[in-house]
Amino acid sequence: MSLSTVLLRRAAKRAIDTAKGALDADRALQSTMGALIDARRAEHEKRPQPRWRSGEPLELLLAGYVGSRNTGADVRTEEMIRQFRHLLGDEHASLSILTIDPAWTRGYFKTVRQREVPQLFPPFLYDEVRRYHGVIACEGSMFKSKFASALTTMMVGALGLARAEDKLAIGYGGEAGAMDASLEEMIERYVEGSLIITRNPESSAVLSRLGIETRVGTDTAWTFGGDEIDGPSGLSEPLLRRAGWDGNKPVVVVCPIHPFWWPVKPDPWKALVHKVTGAHGKTHFRSIYFHHDAPGVEKKLVSYLGKLSDGMIDLARSRDVFPVIVAMEALDRGAAERFADRVELKTRQRWPLFSSDEHDMYELVSLLRRASLVVSSRYHALVCSMPAAVPSIGVTMDERIRNLMKDRGTPELSLEVDDGHLDAKIREHGLALLDAPDAAKAPIERSVARNLRTMGEMGAMFVDHVRAAHPRFPFRAGLGEGHDPLAHLPPLPAAQERILETYGSVATPR
Repeated sequence: MSLSTVLLRRAAKRAIDTAKGALDADRALQSTMGALIDARRAEHEKRPQPRWRSGEPLELLLAGYVGSRNTGADVRTEEMIRQFRHLLGDEHASLSILTIDPAWTRGYFKTVRQREVPQLFPPFLYDEVRRYHGVIACEGSMFKSKFASALTTMMVGALGLARAEDKLAIGYGGEAGAMDASLEEMIERYVEGSLIITRNPESSAVLSRLGIETRVGTDTAWTFGGDEIDGPSGLSEPLLRRAGWDGNKPVVVVCPIHPFWWPVKPDPWKALVHKVTGAHGKTHFRSIYFHHDAPGVEKKLVSYLGKLSDGMIDLARSRDVFPVIVAMEALDRGAAERFADRVELKTRQRWPLFSSDEHDMYELVSLLRRASLVVSSRYHALVCSMPAAVPSIGVTMDERIRNLMKDRGTPELSLEVDDGHLDAKIREHGLALLDAPDAAKAPIERSVARNLRTMGEMGAMFVDHVRAAHPRFPFRAGLGEGHDPLAHLPPLPAAQERILETYGSVATPR
């Protein structure tokens, strides 16, 4: 083969790859977002925007994934806001938050102004971010392609636009994982210089390989609670009694998901076909976004739901318990209903289902904390149950639950969604936890205490970062690194106060 032929073929391949990239809606979204960041930077260099001035409120925009009735996202954001209000003071700060659907965040996030974000968000962010003194990215799955590259593009876009104007740009308690190469390039280019506080060392390692400096923190859901959530006569009791609970049987919660229809990707052509013909309805997420629907997805889902339900049925038959199903996100309802159908087919019983499209975060977390065992494929169902020391098993599709169980010292309780022996392992570990719950209690509560302390340390990092950018901001005395981390937490519910009293002295950071 001649050299000219080789060069011609290489050129043709590059042309094809370029064409594919041009037709890739995710990359088009990233390119658009990047171009807008570059334009804002050039504009700022010519006409710098005014910075925060002493005496006026510090205006911050929280960018995340709220408004989809994802209980975990809502809880962690609620507690983040409580912490920021505690540190900044309501009289000195004005917080706003992006929401996908204001109807589903109505009643959440007190004192915070809600701004509806469109599905095609780059132009909106370009106009919106300039109104604030800084941006805080608050999505848990902040830098990863597992769920939706578009979500990470939005996080990077918000941070990048803030950085382009030399404003505060903070990623707070997020996770990083496997990403498309184009996203990695975008992060390298636009996130540098932001304060990125991850929720585990593994996430920091991912970003470090991209040249992004990070601090290690934790999730922010640890401080959630209150009497109506944690108390024995709280929100969960009337829900359970209406569902048939006798008030005595141990409650066992299972949280199924659809693990295999991710990532969500934009597809304008499929959206057009869907609009005209109604095709692709089962995988349509919203707007131009569609779930993954490659061959084999349905088969994998059937196997997962089958193994999960068989294990839970065996568990329920072996002990006299009251099993309930919790859908932690509205998107989980379909998988939860199919799980319930399989249980009914095998047992002639319909297990009660509580879904986040009908129940708010306060009710669902109350249900989790009333349980004697939680078996969940949702990360935040595990986190939110832990302040009540509820024994739990994770059934995972990615690194989040693995990292949590490793942090807790119970890596054996992180099971895989495609494990051929998932049913047997659920039964084995579930019975052990139901029969000896006290053995699981101490590791869980130590983990909660440690994460509460780490969340306080995150608050101190936040204070010092804001103080470095705005030295005249009126923080009260005793805040910042070098001071008591626990002083940086919002007011704590009784359950977390008790855990800190018991384990606070041994709760050292990772």
